[in-house]
Amino acid sequence: MRTNVILILLLAFGMTSCVSKKKFEAVQMELDQAKMDCESEIAALLKQKETVDRRLKDLSGELSTAKNTASNGQDRIKQLEDEIAFLKQTNTNLLGRLEEMSIISRTGAESIKKSLDALDRQGKYIQDLNTTLQRKDSLNLVLVQKLKRSLSDVNDDDVNVEVKKGVVYISLSDKLLFKSGSTAITAEANSVLSKIASIINDHNDFDVLVEGHTDNVPISTSCIKDNWDLSVLRATSIVRSLQENHNVEPKRMTAGGRSEFVSKADNENSAGRALNRRTEIIVLPKLDQYFSLMAPE
Repeated sequence: MRTNVILILLLAFGMTSCVSKKKFEAVQMELDQAKMDCESEIAALLKQKETVDRRLKDLSGELSTAKNTASNGQDRIKQLEDEIAFLKQTNTNLLGRLEEMSIISRTGAESIKKSLDALDRQGKYIQDLNTTLQRKDSLNLVLVQKLKRSLSDVNDDDVNVEVKKGVVYISLSDKLLFKSGSTAITAEANSVLSKIASIINDHNDFDVLVEGHTDNVPISTSCIKDNWDLSVLRATSIVRSLQENHNVEPKRMTAGGRSEFVSKADNENSAGRALNRRTEIIVLPKLDQYFSLMAPE
């Protein structure tokens, strides 16, 4: 409206052949005032846009945090998505007003559009990640149930199956697997490994990490230098048995030893040391699939 008034004044000014200095100054003042009002409105719009941009950046950070707890934070994710949608619409409206006043360039508008598109992609990535994590949790639950049914006849003190850190842990006691100070697998252990291998072979989308653990009692023989040696050799014995006796693909398996340094109980008493002498078979997603899952498109 103010621009129209200015144009009318300019036309009137042009059509008048003789204008007094007083009228000229009045018109000039009107033009100056209009310019100041326009600049004020522009500054207010830019300030409002900066506020929206900061809020969008903060929300992006919150969304990044929310993806780590997606399985327990569905309501919060929905709230964030709704708020982002509202802010995106607000930003679009501001962009339209700024374009009308020729304050931002076409290149700037494209940059903002790309930012909004990136937010859309991020929202879709969070949803896909949440769906994949829920599927992985379901597969872990199925694995645990199958393993517990298969190993139901084994003493609970000798085997424990649970989900920790998003993967399935099968903890086997030292007395079930080996004789004291030995790395040779017992006949009873081979029976248990056969049941575990049967389930592992039914789930080719998972890899297998075998970790040997000891107590803190020192050991030194002609074949075993210390607890590091003992834990690693026992892990490789399990891996070798799974490969040679139970047909688990060797490329799916990794053997490692943790010595005495990842204990489950206090080594100051015999009961605690017995718990610490164990081998853990960890069933986890294949690494390439895991990294593919974590990498945004």
